Amino acid sequence: MKITKVEIRPMRNEGNLKAFCSVVFDDVFIVHSVKVIQGKESLFVAMPSREGKHGEFRDTAHPIDNAFRLAMEEAVLERYREVIEEMSRVLAADIPTEDATF
Repeated sequence: MKITKVEIRPMRNEGNLKAFCSVVFDDVFIVHSVKVIQGKESLFVAMPSREGKHGEFRDTAHPIDNAFRLAMEEAVLERYREVIEEMSRVLAADIPTEDATF
């Protein structure tokens, strides 16, 4: 199974939640509500989950194979960093440097 597209929707001012993502597999299957979260040490990817009867959260979709999980996390975080970098460039281009007051 190949990851063919990763869509990133960055969040603003949502604490540790940095983005919601959708991941497309083989151009025929999509998983929504994948999250990029800022952990204590680094970013990580959390799969879509649902709260159970006793307050515990369980993934509703997730990779079974650890190697595929790592590959998916790498693809999501790489795309997230690309989107954030592009947003930073666009924002920087919109700020006129000679008129800026700090």
